[in-house]
Amino acid sequence: MDADRLPRIQRPYYRNGIQHRGGADVSFNDINKVFGFKTVQIGKWVTKHEQQLAANLFFDALCDLMDILHVPEQVISLNGSLSLAFGVGGQKHSSAHYHVQKRQLALAKNAGGGALAHEWFHAFDHYICNKVFVNPAPLSFASNNWLENDEDVVHPLNELLFDWFKCLFLDERGSEPSDYVQRCALADKSMQFYYYAQPQELAARAFEACIQDHSIKNTFLVQGTKQTVEAKVGIYPTDQHRDQSSQRILEYFRHLGRALSSA
Repeated sequence: MDADRLPRIQRPYYRNGIQHRGGADVSFNDINKVFGFKTVQIGKWVTKHEQQLAANLFFDALCDLMDILHVPEQVISLNGSLSLAFGVGGQKHSSAHYHVQKRQLALAKNAGGGALAHEWFHAFDHYICNKVFVNPAPLSFASNNWLENDEDVVHPLNELLFDWFKCLFLDERGSEPSDYVQRCALADKSMQFYYYAQPQELAARAFEACIQDHSIKNTFLVQGTKQTVEAKVGIYPTDQHRDQSSQRILEYFRHLGRALSSA
């Protein structure tokens, strides 16, 4: 069968990172042992072959994400609070989503590849909110609470995260919305709904752009921030702003990784 006619999970995904598996297959149980996710759920319509393909793809992508961010395994599973789901349920018009109430990152069986970095950052943005702000609402995101000027927890790491938010959301003077925010607001206006300019969506797309720009490439982890129709509309950071945003968020995670390693 022509590769283009195969289900997406069975078609190749490009990556150039370290061979963490050494060519061997891994299982979702192995993923759970390494990263310590709260739960891992596989859909009943996922075949054994598809499950094996997915386990290898997830493992490689999560290891690549860990290498890009310079963080330990516990960050990837958000200290064991994050659950994974593959081929389970799903949401209309959505190939992947982060379920806030369940703290679950879910990818569709044949359409979720490339969305892992985006959804993982949603999970992180939610998880970190009550670490960086005083008494936030349970379902809130740090990116949104920063824009709402919630009372923050004073800490050097938090300042690095806030520096990224400032770079992302505000212009160089720090007084007006950035060009990125304005472009996304225009996209929402043309579509007549509020989505692209939501703070948590702005942050997640900036994060995935950063991951795609890294020298470690993995198209199961992230793709679509450069040449897609959405990218050409302008819903991702561009040019110098993209570089500045990426530098700041990578600096934050490097410091987070160092802090956890020395703890």
